[in-house]
Amino acid sequence: MAGILIVAHAPLATALRECIAHIYGGLPARIGVIDVMPDCDPPEVIAFAYAEIERLREDNGALVLTDVFGATPANIAARLATLPDVRVLAGVNLPMLVRAVCYRATPLDTLVDKAIAGATKGIHTIVPGTPIPAAAKVDPVCLPVQVPGADPV
Repeated sequence: MAGILIVAHAPLATALRECIAHIYGGLPARIGVIDVMPDCDPPEVIAFAYAEIERLREDNGALVLTDVFGATPANIAARLATLPDVRVLAGVNLPMLVRAVCYRATPLDTLVDKAIAGATKGIHTIVPGTPIPAAAKVDPVCLPVQVPGADPV
């Protein structure tokens, strides 16, 4: 399974990880976060990011998700793109992260495609009269994992 590292403006990275824990009834393994503070020392955060990727990386690599392309967190994350079997995506949102968690066992390039699809398919305009979606088709790959002893979500 690919490791996932979220690098974003504080407190977004941690908040996204907490959302995944809520959805899955517990935190899946190998999901790390780096909340980039306004007064951070970028070289120090870059060094920490390299250490986190080494800790999280699995057989099929690691996926780094960051928030705003061109901002400090994305510039830090971009340094990781030079590593073998590491892919970096900017524009993280919760649907992207959910899809990434669901498809972590796929080859890294497939994982990237699935994460991007999740991000874009998760964006909708809602106006008065927008029908409430019928129960979504459940993708068996994306079923939440029940953590023993956790309350069902």
